[in-house]
Amino acid sequence: MKNLFDSATAEEVKERLTRLEPDSQRLWGTMNPAQALAHCSEVMEVAAGLKFPPRSLIGRLIGRFAKSSVLNEEPVRRNMPTDKSFVVKDERDALVERQRLSELIDRFSAGGPGGCTKHPHSFFGPLTPTEWSILMYKHLDHHLRQFQV
Repeated sequence: MKNLFDSATAEEVKERLTRLEPDSQRLWGTMNPAQALAHCSEVMEVAAGLKFPPRSLIGRLIGRFAKSSVLNEEPVRRNMPTDKSFVVKDERDALVERQRLSELIDRFSAGGPGGCTKHPHSFFGPLTPTEWSILMYKHLDHHLRQFQV
C-alpha cells in the first residue's frame, strides 16, 4: 500500500501538486484549491507532531472500528466528513500553500517512522507510524483526485 515514507510515493504526490492550479475545478466538496492545500498542510502538521488536536467524542466511540474502512486499498470516498477544526474558510494563496505542503511532505517523508507523531489521531485514535504514513498518502490522494490531478 502506498505511503509517504516511500520517497517515490512522496515525489509522485509532489509532482501531482504542481498540476493543481489556483482555478482548478473541484468534483466535490466546498474548498477551493488553495483552501484544500492549507487543509492538507494542517493535517500533515498533526502527523509530523507539530499540532496536537484533542480526540473527538465520536472518534472515541467508533474511531477504532472505522480505521480499517479507511486504511485499506480503496481510495478515500468522496464527501467524507471533515473535522470542523480542519476546515479552511478564509482565502489563501495557492502557490504559498502548495509550497508549504510540499515542504511538510518532505519533512514527514525524510523523518520516517521516528519523525512521526506519537499522539493519537483525533478520530481513529492510536496509529502506528506506518498507518499515519498510509493515511497521509490517502488523504492527499483524496484531495488531489478532488481536483482531478
